[in-house]
Amino acid sequence: MSLLIIGTVAFDGIETPFGKVNKILGGSATYIGISSSYFNKSSNLISVVGGDFEKENITLLEDHNINCEGLEIIENEKTFFWSGKYHENMNFRDTIETQLNVLEKFTPNIPDKYQNCKCLMLANLMPSIQLEAISKLKKSPKLIVTDTMNYWMDNCMEDLLLVIKKTDVLIINDEESLQLSKKKNLMDAATKILTMGPSFLIIKKGAQGAQLYGKNKFFECPSFDVKKCIDPTGAGDTFAGAFIGHLNNVKTLSFNEMKLGVVKACAMASFCVEDFGVNNIIRKKVSELENRIQYLKKLINI
Repeated sequence: MSLLIIGTVAFDGIETPFGKVNKILGGSATYIGISSSYFNKSSNLISVVGGDFEKENITLLEDHNINCEGLEIIENEKTFFWSGKYHENMNFRDTIETQLNVLEKFTPNIPDKYQNCKCLMLANLMPSIQLEAISKLKKSPKLIVTDTMNYWMDNCMEDLLLVIKKTDVLIINDEESLQLSKKKNLMDAATKILTMGPSFLIIKKGAQGAQLYGKNKFFECPSFDVKKCIDPTGAGDTFAGAFIGHLNNVKTLSFNEMKLGVVKACAMASFCVEDFGVNNIIRKKVSELENRIQYLKKLINI
């Protein structure tokens, strides 16, 4: 059974202390699809781009076994664009510009061949679109994984809570978990969020790794310590892609498999930050990835 990814395909403009790039390939679904391809045979993509989206970018996605039949192209409009500038310590960034463009009127249309999916990845996107996507599936997936952000908590909380209620695994960062739960520490935040619908919660902690929570269950994995963080853009989406790619490729969706998924996700995310955009994750050798996975597994003894 296939993996279905619904999210953004975009262009990004990024400035960090290590350089500046303009209009490079980005978007939540892009990072997730490419990352998942290292652990899963193929995935199906639902998103939208404008007529300015070059064929070579579609080819790049297809080269990573991402089926782009569900990628809608609106010829006379522009692709979603985001630009941001990172501070010196890379933990904070300022959004310089956001152009929704084709996203303003985006409706997720699910082709018949996409219907029978094992896992559904709802990448960071407007909660109303995430809800619509769930409602258009004729059969419930075995696993729904949702990623979201503080912007939707600030502006679309009602819809977001409905999405979370239908979610099996919620992925957010530490600050977002505190905001969503209205708690002051991560353990209390996780306990509260697990009453909102999800069976599992992953809290991303950036350079400190990630935590996985279930009912009376807990697991923590450190990040892989990279020599230089060039650009953290997309690292969270890369994490999510590796996690769901692993789960879509295993027989049982157990807590132990989720633990292994988190380890693989931390390893994969470490590659993302070592160059701008998707540059580093499109050219990784499986042996390099496996070395980092084994290092983390040995470090935490699993």
